[in-house]
Amino acid sequence: MPRVFVYGTLRRHEPNAIRLNEAIWLARQAWVSGRLYDTGYGYPALVLDVRSDRSSASSHRGRVYGELVEVSENALAALDALEGYAEGRRDNHYDRVSVCVHTDTGETEAFAYVYPEERATGLKPIAFGDWKVYRHLPDPTKEASAGSATDRQADGSDTWLYFAYGSCMDDRRFEAEGVRELFRDVVGRGVLRGYTLAFTRRSQEDGRGRADIVETGAPHDVVEGKVYRIGREALDYLYKREGVRGGAYRPTFVDLEIGGETVADVVTFTVVEKGPETPPPPHYAEEILRGARGFVSEKYYEFLFNKCRI
Repeated sequence: MPRVFVYGTLRRHEPNAIRLNEAIWLARQAWVSGRLYDTGYGYPALVLDVRSDRSSASSHRGRVYGELVEVSENALAALDALEGYAEGRRDNHYDRVSVCVHTDTGETEAFAYVYPEERATGLKPIAFGDWKVYRHLPDPTKEASAGSATDRQADGSDTWLYFAYGSCMDDRRFEAEGVRELFRDVVGRGVLRGYTLAFTRRSQEDGRGRADIVETGAPHDVVEGKVYRIGREALDYLYKREGVRGGAYRPTFVDLEIGGETVADVVTFTVVEKGPETPPPPHYAEEILRGARGFVSEKYYEFLFNKCRI
């Protein structure tokens, strides 16, 4: 069955995702090398980086983030019609091409609907390469400004649910940095299925590991953590703490189980350049365990305890 990399309105919980109701969702954390543009008509356009090869880009800049799905031939034909594509036609709106898609578990080939370079002339670049982030979060590449329209989501709301799975579960550091009030609203315990926790980022400060979520797709893999309801000021703090503007972590969206119900598009952060696992420093491991103690399930706490001793 054909595989398709979707990066705009076809992504999960976006307006055209209903067209993929029969699709198999293979990866939510996926990317290709290229640049993303806002067409101004409520959907984006991907321009591939013709200079790139199959190797990893150096940071989130030069990447376009999206999701990988598997569809039937009939569904692919319906997507062709939606995207204004017909094989062999010269005046296609989008071209359908084969691209190398990177996921947390490896690389694969898939179709993507793209603009030729010349068609993107004059369009607004989406600096971070993620349509959902662009639509639903303040711009991670810019500092907050008073009264900015980016302080609100596309639906007009000005708060977000945030899933902390590492040291941000710990209140003590919030207090030490004077931001505890920004994280007072604890919604509950979040359970993220199909992912595992790993220390994939080697810190430049001490050469030791920092926590990450890695999408495996395996139903038995879970990550547990705290879910907060936060505002714009807390998001900006997290952008700085997670090194988003420097390409250490990036914001992304996940579906969580909270109180037995599935909640869509919760904000969290994941490592951009995932490397081999590296043991965390003792102080960082203690922050994770202190924040998790008495909050996550006993089974998951035991997993965390052992994981922090890798």
